[in-house]
Amino acid sequence: MKTTVVIGGSFAGMTAALEIKRKGKENHKVILIDKSPLFLFIPSLIWVPFGRREIKDISFRKEAILTKKGVDFIHAEAITVDTKTQTVKTDNGDYAYDNLVIATGPKVKYDIAPGIEEHAFYVGTPNGAMKIRKALEDFKKNPGPIVIGATQNAGCMGAAYEFLFNIEKWLREQNIRKKVDLYWITPEDYLGHFGIDGMPLGESMLKAFMKMFHIHYRTQVGVKEVTANSVVLSTDEILPSQFTMLMPPFIGVDFVTNSPTLQATANGYIPVGDDYKHVSIPNVWAAGIAVDVKLPFTPKSIPFASPKTGYPSDETGKIVAENIIRESNGRTNLKKKAWGKIPGVCIMDCGKKEVLIFSNHLFKPRTIALMIPNVIYDFSKVLLEKYFLWKIKNGYSYLP
Repeated sequence: MKTTVVIGGSFAGMTAALEIKRKGKENHKVILIDKSPLFLFIPSLIWVPFGRREIKDISFRKEAILTKKGVDFIHAEAITVDTKTQTVKTDNGDYAYDNLVIATGPKVKYDIAPGIEEHAFYVGTPNGAMKIRKALEDFKKNPGPIVIGATQNAGCMGAAYEFLFNIEKWLREQNIRKKVDLYWITPEDYLGHFGIDGMPLGESMLKAFMKMFHIHYRTQVGVKEVTANSVVLSTDEILPSQFTMLMPPFIGVDFVTNSPTLQATANGYIPVGDDYKHVSIPNVWAAGIAVDVKLPFTPKSIPFASPKTGYPSDETGKIVAENIIRESNGRTNLKKKAWGKIPGVCIMDCGKKEVLIFSNHLFKPRTIALMIPNVIYDFSKVLLEKYFLWKIKNGYSYLP
């Protein structure tokens, strides 16, 4: 019997673990190690600050479904791995493996500029989302300028755009919109670049949104410093701000950077081929945010990264699972799909409005690339949330 240890239990990790067990059946033992007992639908965190969702609405305990499907769940924090002895060390014991899947997600690099951790909010964690909810309650008593955006080297611009449009809607609902100068700042070469070199009509659509919602914007800027009442840009422009929400860069987690035998990149990501196998360690695999992704373009002035969202994380988890099973059956023809050739599938929430984004490839060249606005209601975004939570809760990892 082969044993696969999966580190991380979000989109990529859950999918990989469930698929390996489903396909490997009794010939494969699967152990998933994660420090969190909860699966969290991270895309819906943008709604939590505004009371549209509670954390309990978008999370569930993962152990029950994993156990039901035959996957061993270990609630522990992975500390290091020695790829020579093939042993993962955790704060709850050591685990040997035949294959190792690294699906650890990101660590947030708050120190990209002074003051970000102290004076800016971050919506990408449950704690961060709830802190924003409390801060907005105080803010509406004494409204002032707001700065929303992404820092240099960030790769999650889409979520920041979503938060921008949701806070604009919230300001109108609180009847304080006219009292607030709302700013958007981004390292992108242009509005709607998203770290994927844009989509047809994307820039003009985002410019129209900014004009319609009276949002000031700055592109090709980084953050030099954040203070309690301002954001200093890389251009030395100082934007006043009584509330700041920024998406900092992601880097590899401590488990990866503390494991020298993994031969990770300087940013703590795993170098893999198009089959998501480590380029030099044949029984180590990576899926989701842990994958090292090379941009096929060079940013004009301020560096930024590619988005690593739920869809490609889910897809890479499936590819890793398929390839581990193929190898265990003695096959050498592994499934390959470069990160940039995974379809771009995203629904950007715009405050009870949405933009449907689809392309046959995440990176250019593409033969299909669509951005379709829905100004009536964010029905598709809500439907996607319900579908994915249902899918994972029931262990239907094989579904799209």
